[in-house]
Amino acid sequence: MHNYEIVLIIHPDLDETAVNGVIEKTKGWITEAGGTVEGVDVWGRRKMAFLIRKQREGHYVLIKAQMLPASTAELERNLRFLEPVLRFLVTVQE
Repeated sequence: MHNYEIVLIIHPDLDETAVNGVIEKTKGWITEAGGTVEGVDVWGRRKMAFLIRKQREGHYVLIKAQMLPASTAELERNLRFLEPVLRFLVTVQE
């Protein structure tokens, strides 16, 4: 198991309930793959450096998790098709 950090930028027009739904869905995918979620840090709504899908702002969320390296591809595929997620980044922590 490796430690990962997953950063999500979620569409700014969503309310807190919808943002929490996206976070819970992501956490569910991690646990379904046999991983564990170590923590969730909601950074809130922030201005982005450039436009993404015609949006200037987004809800930023950091998820710290432990997963098998093989399960990251499936997580990235699921996040790519999740409509409210504007951008995501999955990185390994040393």
